[in-house]
Amino acid sequence: MIFDTGIVFAALDSSDAHHASASRLIDSADRIVLPAPTLVELDWLGDSRGVPCTDAVLRGVTEGSIQVVDLTASDYTRVRQLCGVYADLRLGFVDASVVAIAERLGEETIATTDHRHFSVVRPRHVASFALVPSGPAG
Repeated sequence: MIFDTGIVFAALDSSDAHHASASRLIDSADRIVLPAPTLVELDWLGDSRGVPCTDAVLRGVTEGSIQVVDLTASDYTRVRQLCGVYADLRLGFVDASVVAIAERLGEETIATTDHRHFSVVRPRHVASFALVPSGPAG
């Protein structure tokens, strides 16, 4: 399962509307796979909202509970394609990176609060992603 920024942030922010479901999902995950660009977005989000989350995420990385996956040259090519195809959706670099990594690793499930973007994107390896936790678009 690939984790998007929003679900990790929600688990770390007790005031987030998705906090309980995000925390349960992370606690039950066999492994947490984060595309590298989500680390920057988590840092920015935490800083802008006054939620200290960077240390917790980096601790997870250094302790091995979080696996960070860097983008390859072919992933960057795919990110460019996705951003072009979904320009009207305003699919950004980080979300496109999540898709590219999921495609490369053959992952069918995305942990996200952003159902608006990920329910529309059509990955190459499956008809659509399974989005968890289930719920309305975020």
